[in-house]
Amino acid sequence: MTDPTCLVLICTLKPAPTASSSELLGQQVLDAFADLGVTGSIERVIDHRVAFGVSTDEGNGDGWPALREKVLAADILVVVTPIWMGQPASVCKVVLERLDAELSETDAEGRPSMFGKVAGVGVVGNEDGAHHVCAEVFQALGDVGFTIPAQAATYWVGEAMQAVDYRDLDATPEKTAGTTQVLARNAAHLARLLKASPYPAD
Repeated sequence: MTDPTCLVLICTLKPAPTASSSELLGQQVLDAFADLGVTGSIERVIDHRVAFGVSTDEGNGDGWPALREKVLAADILVVVTPIWMGQPASVCKVVLERLDAELSETDAEGRPSMFGKVAGVGVVGNEDGAHHVCAEVFQALGDVGFTIPAQAATYWVGEAMQAVDYRDLDATPEKTAGTTQVLARNAAHLARLLKASPYPAD
């Protein structure tokens, strides 16, 4: 059996090459997966000009179909988002809205297209709300068919109403590094189990 693969979608509002705390955390997640034999890639969603909508392809140069192909090809999806006003970033919400289309898509065996795929979440911000953001994103990912491992979230939030970002820190906080490792370990374990024993078809 081949090792699972991972896609990390970065939902920062900042286009490349602007430095991004979300991308830093996403890269740390990907590195943790690599230590477990899971290969993968990072995509900064805003650079793909993803259109608003709830279909698999909104046409007119929509960037979602190319990202969707990467989601379909991966065994694990990790969505990393900043917190804005206590909420997931608007880019993250667009991703979740586009994934809504998967409710009507099936694989070759008739299962919903996201069945058998594992999901994790990463959150950064300098305000409270990491648990709330994780709850919103996990609920949406679970609704469209992703399987959620135990403790599959990693986050860092700085002091409220201050200007220090995750990428400004001199070192990764021990607690965040630890939760990143747990996310990768549990997601990789579950992805391997689901590859070996898929959900039953209708």
